[in-house]
Amino acid sequence: MRNFLSEKVTSLKPSGIRKFFDIVSEMKDAISLGVGEPDFDTPWHIRDEGIYALEKGRTFYTSNAGLKDLRKEISNYLKRTQNLDYNADNEILVTVGGSEAIDIGLRAVINPGDEVIIPQPSYVSYEPCAILADAKPVIINLKAENEFRLKPAELLDAITEKTKVLILPYPNNPTGAIMERGDLEKIADIVKEKDILVMSDEIYSALTYKDKHISIASLNGMKERTILINGFSKAYAMTGWRLGYACAPKEIISQMTKIHQFAIMCAPTTSQYAAISALKNGDSDVEQMRKSYNMRRRFLMNAFKEMELECFEPYGAFYVFPCIKEFNMTSEEFATKLLMEEKVAVVPGTAFGECGEGYLRISYAYSIDNLKEALGRIKKFIQNLRSV
Repeated sequence: MRNFLSEKVTSLKPSGIRKFFDIVSEMKDAISLGVGEPDFDTPWHIRDEGIYALEKGRTFYTSNAGLKDLRKEISNYLKRTQNLDYNADNEILVTVGGSEAIDIGLRAVINPGDEVIIPQPSYVSYEPCAILADAKPVIINLKAENEFRLKPAELLDAITEKTKVLILPYPNNPTGAIMERGDLEKIADIVKEKDILVMSDEIYSALTYKDKHISIASLNGMKERTILINGFSKAYAMTGWRLGYACAPKEIISQMTKIHQFAIMCAPTTSQYAAISALKNGDSDVEQMRKSYNMRRRFLMNAFKEMELECFEPYGAFYVFPCIKEFNMTSEEFATKLLMEEKVAVVPGTAFGECGEGYLRISYAYSIDNLKEALGRIKKFIQNLRSV
């Protein structure tokens, strides 16, 4: 019998994030600091709205683009937080998480052979989604000495006549890096000059700890050449509700909606009703969680300082990205040895691109008690390595 599998799909590497957590799930007394999922419960007013929707029998399909009331609230949210004007009728699409928006956004704009620039380390889905859309991924290796920000010279060096899309992954997973207004303005100038499109993944936009997040779409001349992606998983602790959205010019949204229509039909109805409450009434919940994450972030940075473990200070998302190059081990080796000896699971930096070698992603979306215990074990592990 012939091989029925797609060569394009079989050539993709599986996500490097999940590997360690299959082991952790069966390891007694293990602590995982690897999964990028809030440890908070979804706020009650959001859950209540979902429950009420079920009680009222609102289990039907919505329109392909999503509930009109939800799209209006997304429009209102972006207006008050970013001073962006998106038409709820034809410039907003509700998706199954931000991940679906990344996938269909690339498929809607890519022709075979187009190039997609992907700064790394970054979220694991960008490169595979580009490949599945028949694009050629062009990787920019970000540098710790630049706080993992994308620099204009790096972007210019990566652009060719075939460049179609720049993925802008800030606030960044896994590094926690941010881009400030001055950084974005320089990138925007190049994007306009070279006539390319930006896919701005802003799923962590509500979780910044230095200055308020700035969307590149809000800069002069950029809304018409940006696909803005966001969602409810991180800011509202709604990972399992599987709800995101994309905002873009109507010509792009109409094609994304076509793909979404054939592949998905619509995002989960119950989740959409709950999300309306999140946007209307959830600002204080987000602020409470943001303050808690910031406290944990400072706690980790202080602990690393005491351990003399090099780590640049992140100002976004809920990750730190410490450097372990001094130990002359690969990230994979370090993470495996830490798990086996001290029962602490972290993610090797290479899960987010080859330039992540020599780093680890540690999530602080965990309780302080778990973080204290895990850091104590990491400190012991490092002391043993240094004493050899």
